This record gives sequence, structure tokens and C-alpha cells, in this order.
Amino acid sequence: MTSQAPISPAPTANQPVSTWVRVGFWISIVISIAVVMRRLIAFLHPSPSGPPDMLQLDAAFRSHELVTLLHIVPALVFVILTPLVLLTEDGRFSWLERLMYPLGLMVGITAYGMSAWAVGGWVERAAVFVFNSLFLYQLAKAFAFARRHDDLRKHVALLRSVAILLGIATTRPVMGIFFATSKLTHLSPQQFFGYAFWIGFTSNTIAIEIWLRNRYREDLLKF
Repeated sequence: MTSQAPISPAPTANQPVSTWVRVGFWISIVISIAVVMRRLIAFLHPSPSGPPDMLQLDAAFRSHELVTLLHIVPALVFVILTPLVLLTEDGRFSWLERLMYPLGLMVGITAYGMSAWAVGGWVERAAVFVFNSLFLYQLAKAFAFARRHDDLRKHVALLRSVAILLGIATTRPVMGIFFATSKLTHLSPQQFFGYAFWIGFTSNTIAIEIWLRNRYREDLLKF
């Protein structure tokens, strides 16, 4: 007779998911998809005109097109799978969840590679190293907990990893503010990209911790 690993209970929510959280989640998903699609279009149909800073960025990404594609395409699939995996509670998409682990690993590995030519220099590289490492750590924890059928800890770790990944969406409006105020600040993308990365990813990392501790307060005390 074989023994089975104990299955932990599903996470117990102290309160329903607020409308603002749902809206923020879907906005992050849409922005993340739009960022990838915009980059793919720029690869397929390079524009000869536009703001000089944007043309310079497009040229920088085209010079490392293969690694960029190996990063953004798995990231696109990961993001598309996220709502199906996290927002369904009956387990019908559990097989899609298993796809997220190799996809996330590919995203993380290639993120390290892309940081070699980071637009924002060492400030951006430091942000990538910190938050990409946190993303891979939480993803590895989720995978380990899934193997042990520990649904609570898997769910929490997966939420953390997804929130960190979606930090790339949060950086976009931050970058937009920097671009819009560049005539006043005289900051170039090389100067503000790193700060935008730190602001975006830090915001998401803090936000998910606050939300998790409010929603799963009693269960998180067991960690």
C-alpha cells in the first residue's frame, strides 16, 4: 500500500478580492501583453521615424533580437496563462499551471542575459538581479509545494512570483512619467530606466505582500 503526500487545505480568504485589486491585475496583464506585442511589431516592421529616444531603444533591442525573443515570447505565454491558472478554483487548468514553471524559468534565465546590455546600466542590472532572483525563488517554491500537494503554500508562492513578474507592467507608466517630464528633468532613458525598474518592481513586491497578509492573514501565520 503506497502512502500519499498530505494535501493542504485551499487558502482561506479573510475578505473577498476588491474591485481595485481585480482592475489592477487586469491592467497589468493588458500592459504586459501590449509591451511584448509592441516589441514584436518593432522587430517585424521597424519604424524609420519617431522620437529619437524610442528609435535608439528599438535599435538596441534589435541588436540582441534572438535573446530578446527568447525572453519576451515565453513571458507573453506566461502572462496569458496567469488568469486561467489563478482565477479558476476547480483545477480544470492545472495542466496549464505545469507549463508556467518551465516558461518562468526561461523568462528568468534570459532576463539575466538581457541585463548584460541594460539600458539603465548598473542601476537597472541591480534591479533585474534582485527582483528576477525573487521571481525565480518564489516560482521554485511554488513548484516544490505543488510536488508536495501543498496547495496553500503553492498558491501564495505563485501569487508572489506572478506579482513580481507583472512589475514590468508597473514600470511602464513610471517610464511614461519620466519620458513626459524629460524636458524638465533633462534625464535620458539611460539615466531613468534603472530608477523606473526599481520603482515598478518594488511597488508590486510590497503591494502583493500587503494584500496577501490582509487576505490570508491566519494562514500566513503558519509559514
